[in-house]
Amino acid sequence: MCVHDHNALPAPDSALARRSVLAGAAALAGLGVLGVPSASAAPASVAGTAAAAAAPAGRPSAPGYPGSAPETRPLIIEGGTLVDPVTGDATADAVVVLDGGRVVAAGDRDATRKAVADVAGRADVVDATGRFVLPGLVDAHVHANALEDARLILHHGATTVRSGSSSFYQDIALAALPEWAPGLSPRMHPAGLFVSPELGDSVLADPELAPLAALTDGVREEKALAHLTGVNRKRGATVIKTRANPRAGLPEQDPLELVYGEEQLAAIVRAAKGAGVLCHSYSAEGIAGAVRAGVRSIEHGVFVNDATLADMASRGTYFTPTLAGIASMRGSSDPVLAERGRQYTPVLREAVRAAAEAGVGVVAGTDSFGTDVTPIGTEARALADAGLPAPEALRSVTTRPAALLGVEREVGRLVKGAVADVVLLDSDPLASAAALEQVSAVIAQGRVVRNDA
Repeated sequence: MCVHDHNALPAPDSALARRSVLAGAAALAGLGVLGVPSASAAPASVAGTAAAAAAPAGRPSAPGYPGSAPETRPLIIEGGTLVDPVTGDATADAVVVLDGGRVVAAGDRDATRKAVADVAGRADVVDATGRFVLPGLVDAHVHANALEDARLILHHGATTVRSGSSSFYQDIALAALPEWAPGLSPRMHPAGLFVSPELGDSVLADPELAPLAALTDGVREEKALAHLTGVNRKRGATVIKTRANPRAGLPEQDPLELVYGEEQLAAIVRAAKGAGVLCHSYSAEGIAGAVRAGVRSIEHGVFVNDATLADMASRGTYFTPTLAGIASMRGSSDPVLAERGRQYTPVLREAVRAAAEAGVGVVAGTDSFGTDVTPIGTEARALADAGLPAPEALRSVTTRPAALLGVEREVGRLVKGAVADVVLLDSDPLASAAALEQVSAVIAQGRVVRNDA
């Protein structure tokens, strides 16, 4: 629900806040943090271009950095029940073989026998007996500004995430980490800075943004919107985050007021040059304008109406309701937020059900911010409670957000050639979405980052 204010960036007033700021700044500067070797300071799309010729095939490179990325040992995950989110098939006593950052085999013991033999003697083994084996989960809306934020998101099972923006391009730095430090961060689809009228201190993130500081009415005109969007893309953003309405999670703001109309949002979509635009929106007018403008997904979307849902279905616009976050406002100590939570939650639950019935792709996003991380499984359960059958709730954290991000060939299923991201659950997610909250092991980029067994 974006309770945080991207525009107001106060000076750190605690050790945790200071650590987060320093970690993000260090990641951008290419410094080591928390005892981890640094990644390239350049975005993943930039790093490697200058030194690609000198790097071994398939290995990342960084201009001016003489070393190479560490290799990951092969991994065999055996004995669990392998679940395919697409077909709903469940294979008992299955084996998954990971090597070179990819799935090389997944299935029963006969189907994987050769792959196991090929890595024998050099592979680590994870015993998944009694557990359910799934592809790494996808959280389609997070705000990670530091390594600790990324670590918590990852340990809850989200191995791929879409950023809902960051303060100083930390998400772009995080996107470079998986190739250099496997298991340190989820695979990040970064948004860079929030395309919003008031940038606050985020205007300091790039010297090219200096002209925007002089705008008396903020970033509202088409040329200013295009400039901010273009700078984000130049820095390495692969998605763009903007808004139609203010935040519901700030009591002084009216979440039904219109911030950007259809023409402004269309200007952002054009400037994004193919990068999917996610649009924070609550009001029926704001949502409808964003959909007509061509955004890739609607975030929150409480008051979406049936006509707009039909438009979304025909255009292929996705819906990220962040339901658990909206519902959490009911417990706020602020009476305005508590009342919004009570009013908005049943409306949004109905919107989720109506969207699914209309054929709109519903994807799970937690809107986690900083170290205040909601497990992605909690959002999947909330979507199931709103009416999605358990298999659909499973797809909302696997195949559907993978399609939204254009990585469905690599993410969301454990098939040959997919990325080496796996979660183990203690119960069957095809029977109950609550199983997605019972993560007991996480393998990210071929590295075991958590195993509670």
